[in-house]
Order: sequence, then C-alpha cells, then structure tokens
Amino acid sequence: MKKYIGRIVEIIYMDRKGNITQRRIEVLGVRQGRVKANCLKSGELRVFNEMNILASKPVGEHNVS
Repeated sequence: MKKYIGRIVEIIYMDRKGNITQRRIEVLGVRQGRVKANCLKSGELRVFNEMNILASKPVGEHNVS
C-alpha cells in the first residue's frame, strides 16, 4: 500500500468482526502494517490493518488488453 500514498484506492476490507466492505480511501501513510487513510465513504480519518485488506485497486486505472 505504500506505493499508493497520496492516491485514491478502492479496497475490499474485512473488519474485526469478519464483515466485508468495499470502500474508497485516500491513502495518507503506511506504517507497521497499518494504513492511515481518509475514508471517502464516511468522510473520516481511519486506520486499516493492512492484513485485512483483501483486494486493492487504484481508482482511475484501467487494464488494457
């Protein structure tokens, strides 16, 4: 996730209770397995456990075949 600092990323995330959500976040920093980000869904500053990010994709990038 370090390569996405300063970018908006769409993630699939599993919380502590095992709930899976899809979110768009602006990655502010990554340290010790934690991703500090602005959650665009809630508008709040959040910290995500990097281990619980099941998938991630930068917003605006497309695969070209």
